[in-house]
Order: sequence, then C-alpha cells, then structure tokens
Amino acid sequence: MEVSMEIEVASSLSSEKLFKLYNNYDTIAPKVDPQSFKSITIIQGDGGVGSIISTVYGDGSTSKHTVDAIDTSNHLISYTYFEGDVFKGIIEKITHHIKFTPSPNGGAIYKRTVIFKCIGDAKLSDEAMNISKETIKNIFKRMESYAIAHPEDF
Repeated sequence: MEVSMEIEVASSLSSEKLFKLYNNYDTIAPKVDPQSFKSITIIQGDGGVGSIISTVYGDGSTSKHTVDAIDTSNHLISYTYFEGDVFKGIIEKITHHIKFTPSPNGGAIYKRTVIFKCIGDAKLSDEAMNISKETIKNIFKRMESYAIAHPEDF
C-alpha cells in the first residue's frame, strides 16, 4: 500500500538559492538542527545521483537513502530511503520529491511530495503522517533561516 503527503511552504528566497541550499543538506542540516541530526554522511558516490547517504539522528536511530535525481534546470531533487529504524516493519521505502518553483513575489514555493510504500496492508497512522509533515516544515524553516543568515553561501 502506498500513502503520500504533500507539503508546500512559501519562501522569500529564490528557487535557485533554495535548490543550492538543499543540495548541501548533508552539511547544513546537522548545523541548523543538531538535536535532530547527529550526522549525514555520503557512504557511496559523490553526493550526486546514485549516491548512498547514511543519517544518524539525534536519538541515535539511523537511515540510508539513495539520491534518485538532481535536476538543476528545474530545481528538482528526489531521493529514496530504503533502510531505517523508523521503518519499524511497516515501511518498505520512502521516496521524497522536492521542487522549488519561482513565485511572483521573487521568492519561491518549496513543495515536497513524500510517498510511503508500506509492507503489505500496513498503514501509517494519521498521527505519524502529521508528525512527519510538521518535522519536514520545521526543518525547512531552519534551513531557510540559515540561508538568510549566510547569504554569501547562497
């Protein structure tokens, strides 16, 4: 069974800046949210398509994901978690599609579609979905704040 959710957040930053910010997620996320991320390490590849990345979270749990797509001209990033403590025998994989679209005011819209592929008839609770959605929004806001505070990097 597949379950998906969409998250959309408006930003004052341009789609180009947000795309660059998220292309450096592995180094920036642990800086802006050390309670959530202890480390994000590229364990195979160069961080581009096909790379495998390992994450250690603040609570000590871990996950691994592959980079599926990076489209510089359309500001798209996709990746799939294929292993993780959070799966708890319910989830087979989690795919994230991120797109940054210019908005009329000079900023951008951050849009993330998350697809949870559950094992068999297993289903995520509404509470788990809501927690995931809020976590993603909060991390985005921290990442955005970092970019605003460090404009020379973006």
